[in-house]
Amino acid sequence: MNQTEFSSSDVQQAHYRIGAVAALSGVPVTTLRVWEIRYGAFSPAKSAGQHRLYSQADAVKAGQLKQLCDAGHGISAIANLDIHSLNRLLAQQRASAASPRGGSEGRTVAMAVVGRAIASRITAPKFTLQFLTHSIQVTDVFEDFAEASMAAFNDQPRILLIKVNTLNDSVREQIERLAASHPILQTIVVYNYGQLVAVEALKVLGMLVRREPMSDYELSDLISSVLLVDVSKAVSVSGPTALIPARKYSDATLARVAGISSNILCECPRHVAELIAQLASFEQYSQECLNNSAEDAHLHAYLRAVSGSARAMFERALEMVAVHEGISLNDGEPVVVSPSQG
Repeated sequence: MNQTEFSSSDVQQAHYRIGAVAALSGVPVTTLRVWEIRYGAFSPAKSAGQHRLYSQADAVKAGQLKQLCDAGHGISAIANLDIHSLNRLLAQQRASAASPRGGSEGRTVAMAVVGRAIASRITAPKFTLQFLTHSIQVTDVFEDFAEASMAAFNDQPRILLIKVNTLNDSVREQIERLAASHPILQTIVVYNYGQLVAVEALKVLGMLVRREPMSDYELSDLISSVLLVDVSKAVSVSGPTALIPARKYSDATLARVAGISSNILCECPRHVAELIAQLASFEQYSQECLNNSAEDAHLHAYLRAVSGSARAMFERALEMVAVHEGISLNDGEPVVVSPSQG
């Protein structure tokens, strides 16, 4: 094991005592020392007082090693792997464990994380990676935007979780570019300090934006709010992603469909369009409550997931009705294309 003297360049990279690493990862201090001394799993810096100081990456790695050891891997075989290689092993482990079950239960959603500190929280054993009816699989962990923008993601993550200290217009642009360069369906941004205009701009794009401090329970609820809930066994819109899709139709489009004369068509288009509008409004309301109320965040995360799932299902139903009734759902086109066939 190589230990280096602590320098100013290491200040933000290595600042955890071994007890803090143990608390974050769930690995006892004695075990961490064995992994470090006997197997060379970590190379901590040393402070001026000769205290070992570990980095955020070390805390993440400790949690990964514990999960793999618990699954049967020998520490001697994995101790010297970096966190990206350990991530791949964990992904293979979870895929192997989930494959015999099949079905709707056990669906896994891939997540990429920018910010090792928040990644260490999510990958720690005490943090629940089972949300509602789906599981989260952290496939990529990056230190910052520079690393994330240069790397090829190990998988095709559907959720991108970003932690930044300051959210300003420049950071907003970096977030947008990173999310646009990958097949991301939902971006979650957690920040400490931010400009209102930057926060609102990301929300307009459909991203979830939340300010620290936030407990593990609140973070879990925030992630839960983007996962589908099977509100119907007869109709499924989950597909391979298990995420709530964004709204497909604007309030203006729904209002036009709802305003079709009942002398020409049946009442189904109006009823379905009105239901979608109501569900979308409640979905947004639940999301705002989730952001503003830590006390009942779990309830509002579930309500947002339920209403979003139902809204997506009714959007599919509206498309079926539109085909049957000859209705155009495209903005700028006449609403009724052909008379009702029913």
